[in-house]
Amino acid sequence: MSIYDYIAFGAMLLMTLLILVQTRGASLGAGLGGAGEVNTTRRGTEKTIFRLTIVCGLVFAICLILGAIG
Repeated sequence: MSIYDYIAFGAMLLMTLLILVQTRGASLGAGLGGAGEVNTTRRGTEKTIFRLTIVCGLVFAICLILGAIG
């Protein structure tokens, strides 16, 4: 296994945890045509978790590509 595999595994675990921690999203009722939540801006910790999730996703994708090439 290369270093990219280990980094991708770590990014995957962290990204999974960050996604599970996020509290926002559509509920089952909104998915079935019910009234959804009012959209507001992200602030504080919620914004930080959202950005960290994006960074982990990018690191994961880049490691997968580099691992496939090398």
